[in-house]
Amino acid sequence: MELTYEQAYSKLEEILNKLETNTTSLDESLKLYEEGIKLYARCNKLLEGAKLKISKFNEAQELEDFDLEEE
Repeated sequence: MELTYEQAYSKLEEILNKLETNTTSLDESLKLYEEGIKLYARCNKLLEGAKLKISKFNEAQELEDFDLEEE
């Protein structure tokens, strides 16, 4: 089962907290780092997918990015 964005982000935060405490061994730190990189990639992939879904068509039927600051 693939993690949702919220699940992946939460796990990533847990890993960061563990790494910041400096109480893990080198081997454990490396494992956590590897897992964190995978979680980061998952979050990034989900955000990119969401960005595409938010895109809209402008009047010329061209794909236009949705800009929250636009109005």
